[in-house]
Amino acid sequence: MPEPRTDERVGVIVVDHGSRRAESNVMLEDLTRGAITDTLDYDIVEPAHMELAEPSIATAFDACVARGATTVVIQPYFLLPGKHWNQDIPELAAAAASRHPGVAYLVAAPFGVHPLMADVVTARVEYCLAHVRGEVPECEACAGSGRCRLQTADAPGASTPA
Repeated sequence: MPEPRTDERVGVIVVDHGSRRAESNVMLEDLTRGAITDTLDYDIVEPAHMELAEPSIATAFDACVARGATTVVIQPYFLLPGKHWNQDIPELAAAAASRHPGVAYLVAAPFGVHPLMADVVTARVEYCLAHVRGEVPECEACAGSGRCRLQTADAPGASTPA
């Protein structure tokens, strides 16, 4: 295990899966460059997508080092540990780090069962219910999609008029 550096400068990469849908990729990029950068105590913060879109983990790692990072923390924007956290992201991080000898890196834990996740679930449920009651606009995830609406399933065997 490497010794902590006294001149350590931490860079953070926030990485999601990546999507063929550009709007989804932009959501993570905007969140990372906005609220996450504003909240973290580190001035080197970069978004990345594990696959399907740029910036990749390698691109974001290069950017962190170019900005002066001596340690890079890769924070998966994932809920639970799975293959991507156990295998894919560590392999991509190792490949990216191999181009920067002497730079330490860490793949942090996914959000998992962190106690604040209950607050996130509660906030989302309450906001969506308020939206369908007409009290608030669509959230950033649903904006313009019309997907946030109450639906009712037809009873089995019932016919719907044409």
